[in-house]
Amino acid sequence: MIDTSVFKDKKVAFHTLGCKLNFAETTTIGKMLVENGFKVAEKDEVADVCVINTCSVTEVADRKDRQAIKQMIAKHPGAYIVVTGCYAQLQPDTIAKIEGVDLVLGAQDKFDIVQHLSQIGKCEPTRICHTKRSEISTFFPSCTRGDRTRYWLKVQDGCDNFCSYCTVPIARGKSRNASVADTVKQAEFAASEGAKEVVISGVNIGDFGKSTGETFYDLIQALDRVEGIERYRISSIEPDLLTDEIIAFTAQSKRFLPHFHIPLQSGCDEVLALMKRHYQRELFAEKIRKVKALMPDAFIGVDVIVGTNGETSDYFLSSYEFLKSLDVTQLHVFSYSERPNTQALKIEGRVHPDEKKRRSELLHQLSEEKRLAFYRSQVGKPAKVLWEEKRTKGTMRGFTENYIVVERKYDKDLVNCVTEVVLGDLNSDGSALTIR
Repeated sequence: MIDTSVFKDKKVAFHTLGCKLNFAETTTIGKMLVENGFKVAEKDEVADVCVINTCSVTEVADRKDRQAIKQMIAKHPGAYIVVTGCYAQLQPDTIAKIEGVDLVLGAQDKFDIVQHLSQIGKCEPTRICHTKRSEISTFFPSCTRGDRTRYWLKVQDGCDNFCSYCTVPIARGKSRNASVADTVKQAEFAASEGAKEVVISGVNIGDFGKSTGETFYDLIQALDRVEGIERYRISSIEPDLLTDEIIAFTAQSKRFLPHFHIPLQSGCDEVLALMKRHYQRELFAEKIRKVKALMPDAFIGVDVIVGTNGETSDYFLSSYEFLKSLDVTQLHVFSYSERPNTQALKIEGRVHPDEKKRRSELLHQLSEEKRLAFYRSQVGKPAKVLWEEKRTKGTMRGFTENYIVVERKYDKDLVNCVTEVVLGDLNSDGSALTIR
């Protein structure tokens, strides 16, 4: 039995880096600590415990992690410093060497934080709790409210793909999930709290069901029946796991929205092979055609990596032309970063940083052209907008079902409400549409 009386009135502060899944997990950890007596420190208060949830997707992310850890130590003198997340799983010894860090929790241990904190004062100054990838087996569900109006429903964790450039399978372990029934309970909880929109998230959500003998298609059918949730968005889903039945279901569903985020990573088959992706570009193109055939106004975001080892100028040009030909809305462009213990380190043909930057800028420009063209195609059309709380210079923003940013004069009564509008022209900086 854990004695949580020592936590009473203790203050805890959080800092989260990286993906939305990290933010959702930080919220879950925060709830656990509050339920056991902690209070969340106010903005200017010095906390007794600090939790830093890290990312390690690139070398830049690692550097930001170290900076954040040191900043939290400086801001909260004397606090007990806990570091968790992907960087903690991948490089725990490096983190433990940072002066002021007290506890490093890997992927299997971060949700046992209450138990670990109950040992404060009983252990050595710096502890590392780390589990090998092969032993990371527990799935921790969460459904948490984001900073705006959405809830993030974590349905899956881990990945078994081992793409040559990626450390995520090492950092988060093997693919695993809760059952459909248990996941539906999480959504029902969100509905009871008044959630209007839920984003289905995970590391590789299309892999849902691997550990329970179910499928992602089973899951979305069950979620569609949850009363109270008006809108679901499917977060990043691999193209080879985006089945025709998922596309068809989304097209006819009143709750699942015409919004897809599909990682491509390269539009060149030779580079896809070097990356050890599980498809070729024609499969990707076919998925886009099927989505647009059933949902012509669907928003489609695409992940792309530039400058990976082995990406020649000709390969990049092939990828660029392919991306240009696709009927997609926006590109999420990442510059390749070498990661320890990945197969890509063995690939010859490094790309100079200046060339990576040039390629990235070209794709960012292409992305903006596609986004603006998509926004302009929606002007004059009716839409349903879920309005968000943030107020900026007297205006508020919301998102249509197909993920267009819409701007209007602030009205507090509209926060977390869905209203029907007619989409107007682009605003002054082109970042949003107005309403007529």
